[in-house]
Amino acid sequence: RDRRILIGIGGGIACYKMATVVSTLAQAGADVTVVMTESATRFVAPLTFEALSGNPVIDSPWTRVVSSDPQHIRIAAAADLMLIAPCTMDLVARLAGGFTSDAVTLVASALNLQVQPILLAPSMNQQMYAQPSTQRNLRQLADDGFSIIEPGSGWQACRTDGIGRLPEPEQLVDSIIASLPAMS
Repeated sequence: RDRRILIGIGGGIACYKMATVVSTLAQAGADVTVVMTESATRFVAPLTFEALSGNPVIDSPWTRVVSSDPQHIRIAAAADLMLIAPCTMDLVARLAGGFTSDAVTLVASALNLQVQPILLAPSMNQQMYAQPSTQRNLRQLADDGFSIIEPGSGWQACRTDGIGRLPEPEQLVDSIIASLPAMS
């Protein structure tokens, strides 16, 4: 209750699970702001998350809620925590490289990892997850202070079975609750 949670959504088929996460957090009294990559908007419309969160969705670095506001700084400064899920192979690489070419990475770059945890929930095909570059990037992100939520194993949308599934919404919510900093 009364916590400010940022939910960054990457462009993977598993982003449909994030509707349950956003709804659960909002019903619990959290102030939820959703930030989406352009690819994520092709899987689930921003309007879905706007309706569930009660807040505007940021889906572009150029989106402006207040015309003169550098919103990524304001949104990040107010957040208690950010979850990025599904965190695709592309998002993992961009975060590890410090690129801010989309709304999710731009907002994430403005958080202070010392006091505002950023949780990453990698979600991708098992071969993509096993790639040396993905594993190297995840290690780098962990070294940088990001918290990695291990992916699940099971049936994947590509019709294979293996590690790389986005954890279920309940597990993601539990990870958020466990990672929230103490209220000041």
